[in-house]
Amino acid sequence: PVGPGRGSVAGSLVAYALGITNINPLEFALLFERFLNPARKSMPDIDVDFADDQRGEVIDYVREKYGNDCVSQIITFNRLSSKAVIRDVARVLKVPIPTVNKITKYIPSKFGKVYTIDQALAEVPELQWVQNSDDESIKDLIKYAKVLEGMNRNASKHAAGVVITPDDVSKYVPLANAVNATSQNDLVTQFNMKDIESSGLLKMDFLGLRTLTIIRDTLDFIKKNHNVIIDIDSIPFDDEKTYALFLKGQTTGVFQFESSPMREYLKRLQPNSLNDLAAMNALYRPGPMEFIDDFIERKFGRKKVKYQHPILETILKETYGIIVYQEQVIQIANQVGGMSLAEADILRRAMGKKDLLAMKEQKIKFLDGSVKKGIPQKVAKEIFDAIFKFANYGFNKSHAVAYSYIAYQTAYLKAYYPAEFLAANLKNEFGNTDKVTKFLEDCRKLKIKVLPPDVNNPSVYFDAEEGQIRFGMSAIKNVGINAVEEMIRTRQTLGRDFISIFDFCLNLDTHLVNKKTLEGLVLAGAFDSIDKNRAKLFDAVEAALDFSHKAQNSKLLSQNSLFGDSEEVQISEPVLPEVKPWSELEILAREREVIGFYVTGHPLQKYELEYKSFASIHIGETEEVTDMADIRVCGVITDIKTKIDKSGRTMAFFKIDDFTGSCECLMFSKTYAEYGDLLKKEESVFIFGDLESSGDAVKAHVKKIIPLEKVRDTLTESLKLLINKEKITEETIKKIKAILSKHSGSVPVFLQLNEEGIKSKIFALKDNRVNLSDNLLLAISKLIGEDSIVLKSK
Repeated sequence: PVGPGRGSVAGSLVAYALGITNINPLEFALLFERFLNPARKSMPDIDVDFADDQRGEVIDYVREKYGNDCVSQIITFNRLSSKAVIRDVARVLKVPIPTVNKITKYIPSKFGKVYTIDQALAEVPELQWVQNSDDESIKDLIKYAKVLEGMNRNASKHAAGVVITPDDVSKYVPLANAVNATSQNDLVTQFNMKDIESSGLLKMDFLGLRTLTIIRDTLDFIKKNHNVIIDIDSIPFDDEKTYALFLKGQTTGVFQFESSPMREYLKRLQPNSLNDLAAMNALYRPGPMEFIDDFIERKFGRKKVKYQHPILETILKETYGIIVYQEQVIQIANQVGGMSLAEADILRRAMGKKDLLAMKEQKIKFLDGSVKKGIPQKVAKEIFDAIFKFANYGFNKSHAVAYSYIAYQTAYLKAYYPAEFLAANLKNEFGNTDKVTKFLEDCRKLKIKVLPPDVNNPSVYFDAEEGQIRFGMSAIKNVGINAVEEMIRTRQTLGRDFISIFDFCLNLDTHLVNKKTLEGLVLAGAFDSIDKNRAKLFDAVEAALDFSHKAQNSKLLSQNSLFGDSEEVQISEPVLPEVKPWSELEILAREREVIGFYVTGHPLQKYELEYKSFASIHIGETEEVTDMADIRVCGVITDIKTKIDKSGRTMAFFKIDDFTGSCECLMFSKTYAEYGDLLKKEESVFIFGDLESSGDAVKAHVKKIIPLEKVRDTLTESLKLLINKEKITEETIKKIKAILSKHSGSVPVFLQLNEEGIKSKIFALKDNRVNLSDNLLLAISKLIGEDSIVLKSK
């Protein structure tokens, strides 16, 4: 699978005609000058996406086509960042690690870029002590680190860059063996990607994009299960069912549109075209995010669209008067400032790089050109200032359209074949625990059943079957690919299902299926199709393996008999022991132990109303959480460690999981003394505390814990029923009141009518105070749906 092309390459009509990009630049008003123009000093990038597990095949193809000696990958140099250089120098100077950590942990990263040492010392209050320190070792540490900062640390192979030359690459640039090269042919250029250009060579970026692998695997599942072959590049781009997915914010697994805040914006934007998706893709990043609300309000006419000059309307109409793309900056410079498109691109780049000297020259050109076009200088200056502000964070429209093209493809597959799409995601993202948790939660929301592994339906990886997803067996702890392939071969040879755990062991190679493997299969539910009592099967593991060894030895003795005609000794299959079945919680806990996730259920499921109503954050969706204080979390305790602090008192570290992810929790000794008794593995709890972000993860500082079973009675102030205004009838209201009257109590009830997804009027159902029993909630959910019930917190 090949992507639609990345970056400005989509602005080239020739690249579209050759199939390098799938995006027609004429259809989306993309500018060739953004890709290449006579005034551009540097060569453009040719960025092409391929399925991430087939990128090597593409490089092999290029070598075969153009000649092995004419193709090379490119070297890249890893530089010493501020944090890395401080750690390296500290190691040489023997500065204690705790002291080094006190410095490096406060050096911030902004938009993925780590501050320099000078920036950090100047701007971070927590590092003032470093500036003022009289300690000679600290002074030397900073002095030497500043000298080495930014220098090359080591060389490696560029993740994507490839050069193709008309003759041997070595005639243009020197070559070297790649670091960790597997063969003498695994060469890289000794020039990096920037220096390659000065040699007259064009860098191609062959990028591995996992989304393309997921699309390919989804198409394979669809062909296998439905006998339907889909040409993903020929799907309709005006499909209502696909846009409905975006409108509802059901975009888990949809490329670039997965995050929780993005899903909320999509619900408000109600996108109905690729242009809408591209605009949201461009706006949802640091800087332009401040314009998202304006963009949405203007789309629906709730805010007037204004233009600083009528000439801007043709350029900014599709984005409701807001500058969203770099291409719009170029068009404004061209049509307002009278600059050629080539000159306009120079202006855009000067603004983006904050080249003050070049910008001063460009501003004079822009203003002079505007005046010649009859635009008042004051207005022209305002327009220039507007595009200058934007150019600092402007996004490439070619890039936004290309990414939205792939996003739409993934949404289309999810809309029509959700089981196949989510199975492909699970197959390709299994190494990422947080993502797998989100996909399993999405399956639950979409009512797609995730089946446990099954020895009578073995699959190496995740598979889709009859609208359900089968968990891949190779994901089970101590069960490797070889063992799963042995199961598949054995079943094919037998031509039947395994009828017992003894039959299974008897027919499989016990070198591949040992005690740990068998235990893993039982705990994961792989024998549920034979016997659902996992406790009984787990207890029989050793007996099953012993039976298999005896039976196979008996067969071997018979074959080696002196007379060759001895009858084989028959060994009867043992009887399974009588063992009390495990509780549901124990089944799930042991399942998670060998798979890493809850598959056949989740301990939080019976507390879903409390989770929906009272949790202020969901653990796997904290990317945009700004208020880290006084958070509330529902979850299951999955790991606990205690430690004695400096005062000799016990404190605890534990892990908590919810439907969306997991996070580490810290409970200091004072809190532990009060709530430590509630810390039990697999216990469902409700936590009050503060969040602390540590880069990629968050940690919760716990202040208070309540058992989740007590939360409803402890926290509920009122019961709210959310009903769509168009669906409500007098008959429904009567039925609701009848149910409420049967469960009288002290909790007040409110009815909230929703209109077109916007929260509207709230009515108190007078004389209807209830007792929040399970029977009441079940009766109401059957009448108006479980998603309509919300508990309001005290």
